[in-house]
Amino acid sequence: MAGTRVNPTRMELTKQKKKLLSATRGHKLLKDKRDELVRQFMDLIKENMELRLKVEKGIKNANMEFAIARAGMSEQVLNTALMASKKSLNINQGVKNVMSVDIPTFSTNDEISGNDIYSYGYAFTAGDLDDAVYSLSTVFEDMLKLAEVEKSCQLMATEIEKTRRRVNALEHVIIPEAMENIKYITMKLDENERSTQIRLMKVKDMMVQQAVEERRVQDGL
Repeated sequence: MAGTRVNPTRMELTKQKKKLLSATRGHKLLKDKRDELVRQFMDLIKENMELRLKVEKGIKNANMEFAIARAGMSEQVLNTALMASKKSLNINQGVKNVMSVDIPTFSTNDEISGNDIYSYGYAFTAGDLDDAVYSLSTVFEDMLKLAEVEKSCQLMATEIEKTRRRVNALEHVIIPEAMENIKYITMKLDENERSTQIRLMKVKDMMVQQAVEERRVQDGL
């Protein structure tokens, strides 16, 4: 019960009213944040599904072409051709803030195009290998974006759950508790005020009665 947790004083009543006002404002802000997080999360989920399908299709095609290239080449020649890359690729990682959530961003300043994607000579390799390497290179940027979006989804889901718990705590615990405390304190203060008024009325009646008796005594004399 509220009465076992708070003192029924006007100072405590003011404190509880401020607490209720703050909790109500916080509840609205957190609900708005949760709703916006959910909206952006759904957009990310849609983007993630589209990217995943695109990447899986690209990797599947590249694997098929590698299988064809391997069928037309000896394993030793294939392994030698793919053993060392011709150019390194640098990936830059950044962070952007979305609704108080720091989500990663991945980008690269390097452009791999033309002959840069082939780490081997053409004398002893089949043209099917060129097609396979090219197919794999075209899906790289989508793979990088997919990694960014999937990590963003994970972080966004965590923040949504955290915000949801806070909203529920405010809505079902803190706000009802503050309202119950305010109701309890107000009731107690009203009871105290009525008791004080009754005592004052009794004191007044006693004083009036005493004055009447004194007047009678004086009149008798």
